Amino acid sequence: MQDPVQARKAKLRDKLITLAEAQIAKGGAASLRARALAQEAGCAVGAIYTHFDDLDALVLAVNLRTFQRLGTQVSQAVADAEGQGPNARLITMALAYLRFAEAHPALWQALFDVRMTADDPVPQWYLDALGGLFSHIAEPLAELFPDLPEQELDLMTRALFSSVHGIVLLGLQNRISAVPVDQIERMIAQVLGQVGNTPIS
Repeated sequence: MQDPVQARKAKLRDKLITLAEAQIAKGGAASLRARALAQEAGCAVGAIYTHFDDLDALVLAVNLRTFQRLGTQVSQAVADAEGQGPNARLITMALAYLRFAEAHPALWQALFDVRMTADDPVPQWYLDALGGLFSHIAEPLAELFPDLPEQELDLMTRALFSSVHGIVLLGLQNRISAVPVDQIERMIAQVLGQVGNTPIS
């Protein structure tokens, strides 16, 4: 049976993450304020820092939930696309990524807005979450390029993810170099539909 004190601490920690998630979803990671969060949670400001080193650590905890939701959505898209060709599966995954970003723009953006210096270790869960996304991409790529060395396959996987992420980011932010939002899906399909049609030198 869990110790009552530990249970209360775990409950407060979960409440802080849930409230922070709502704040980020509304105004982005930069909108998170300790005093407002503490007031809403019904705790002292100092209580936040008994659970998290700083607000960036709290954002990371929210990001873990976001990554889990994103991973579930992409995994479901992969399952739904079973039996399709590799290019079609790549497009399906990318569109699932786009739809998640459209539905949760501030939470999605927060995944990439955490302040970290070059000396800060990347959390293992973050690496694991990215690895899960990359594994979905790598599988159809391995079908398209069966003779590609593993290191080159990994590089191509990351390149495709970066390409799709860039298209989605620029499109949703309506930057001058982007296509209109209603054409993002078409742009993704054009790019991923050509993967494997050009020999790798």
